[in-house]
Amino acid sequence: MTASLSLSQARRIALAAQGLAKVRPTGPVTARAVGRTFARLQLVQIDSVNVVSRSHYLPFFSRLGNYDPDILHVMAGRKPRKMMEYWAHEASFIRPEHFHDLLLWQKRAWVGAHTLDPLERQGMEDRILSALASGRPMTASELTAKLGHVHDASRDQWGWNWNMVKRVLEHLFEEGRVSAATRTQQFERKYTLTTRVVPDLAPPVLDPEASLDRLIEAAAQAHGIGTVRCFSDYFRTPVKAGAESVRRLVKSGRLEPVSVRGWDRETFKHVEAKLPRKAEGRALLSPFDSLVFERRRLEELFGFHYRIEIYTPAAKRRFGYYVLPFLLGERIVARVDLKADRASGQLLVRSAFGEADAPADTAVELAAELCLMAQWLGLDEVVVWPVGDLAASLASEVAVLSVDSARPAQPSSPLTGEPGNVALVSPVD
Repeated sequence: MTASLSLSQARRIALAAQGLAKVRPTGPVTARAVGRTFARLQLVQIDSVNVVSRSHYLPFFSRLGNYDPDILHVMAGRKPRKMMEYWAHEASFIRPEHFHDLLLWQKRAWVGAHTLDPLERQGMEDRILSALASGRPMTASELTAKLGHVHDASRDQWGWNWNMVKRVLEHLFEEGRVSAATRTQQFERKYTLTTRVVPDLAPPVLDPEASLDRLIEAAAQAHGIGTVRCFSDYFRTPVKAGAESVRRLVKSGRLEPVSVRGWDRETFKHVEAKLPRKAEGRALLSPFDSLVFERRRLEELFGFHYRIEIYTPAAKRRFGYYVLPFLLGERIVARVDLKADRASGQLLVRSAFGEADAPADTAVELAAELCLMAQWLGLDEVVVWPVGDLAASLASEVAVLSVDSARPAQPSSPLTGEPGNVALVSPVD
């Protein structure tokens, strides 16, 4: 018999799988806790947007609270590495054990190396690999300088205006021959040979079906519950092949078919997925958080319609530029447009909107979460702008927190050229 689940049960399974169902741990966050969280998520998407914080730092804050991001630098930059960069759900930190499986299933060829003359490309590949084999990790600009490469006129009509060195480097990265040893403060990759990043990794198993099964099962573990499309989207593997993989995993007992009342799609649950009695987590979610990867799934699970509006003209944005959903318990109850203004020491809440069914304590919980985020970011105050239907009540709760803090609220100081007046300011230390 296929198990029948309510929507609430499906939500709680999904949140537990993502590490978002429990109240955060108290006390200092250890490297082991960060490592466990990453192992649960399987991957974390990387993005250069730094409006609040680099996107790959935020999922750990959402689940663990005030932690030290340097832990991630150690996990990704020192041996034995617990995470490495590769293409998965876009550019991502992945678990090293997934690397060879992804090599078989990630077919990226959009960096433009294929448009180069084959002999020129091969020559550049040889020079890059030789330079990396004999020296330290280097950025694309450092390699360009070392190899004495001059301006490439052809790049002016292509993509990101990358020169030949960068294009060939990205091609080698796609092929798995070079990897990122670390990143600079400017978020540039420092490239090195992949064998130096994961020297003890077992040789690839040339069985595409087995490789895909491992990836789909890892995605199912991270999701807890979902469809073929959900699981395939997690590592960006083909949906048709994913459907065959799901059938194999059902046959082997790793996945089980379930029905969710109100859904009309085939749905599957990982055999080890937990169903907590209650979801008690609270989190601001990055636009690139794995809980919100698949927008249709997000809407079906939480009734929450979400689109990133970074690339939408300002006049046409509904909610703001960098909008984070706010999870409370088992529901997404609000969204806020945030900006960390490091020069002024302010976490700017440029808009705050509640969902139609948001509970009465939404502003209270959101204010506490914003103060926690400001502490983590090393900012001095939370500034709420009077934009959005939740802004007034949120501002009041921020004021209450400022009264309870050890330091009185400071006068507001809106940035020049920004709309509106600051509603309230709250110190967060």
